[in-house]
Amino acid sequence: MTGQPEQHPVTGLDDVVHQRVRLGILTVAHQARRVEFSFLRTALGLTAGNLSQHLAVLERAGLVGIEKGCEGKRARTWLSLTPAGDRALQDEVTQLKRLIHQIEQGRPAPES
Repeated sequence: MTGQPEQHPVTGLDDVVHQRVRLGILTVAHQARRVEFSFLRTALGLTAGNLSQHLAVLERAGLVGIEKGCEGKRARTWLSLTPAGDRALQDEVTQLKRLIHQIEQGRPAPES
């Protein structure tokens, strides 16, 4: 495919992953083995309903697993990153790095 321009890095961003809240969810889940719903809600500054909607999108895409149970007498919801979620997050980070590199390469050198 000689002569074909290279695709812009932004075309590789995943709309499911790239949305700000969902990227935050995946990032927090990547840093922990299992994340409790209320911790995630507080950490990301979301309402329970808003967080639930974003988790449903990620779960349908197969990027997170959701586990419901009890801790003491309180119902709890935990989520964890699936292998597909981990790959999707890594791919997103790779694309963001490509985009940053392209921006930095196009910037004029700072004057001394």
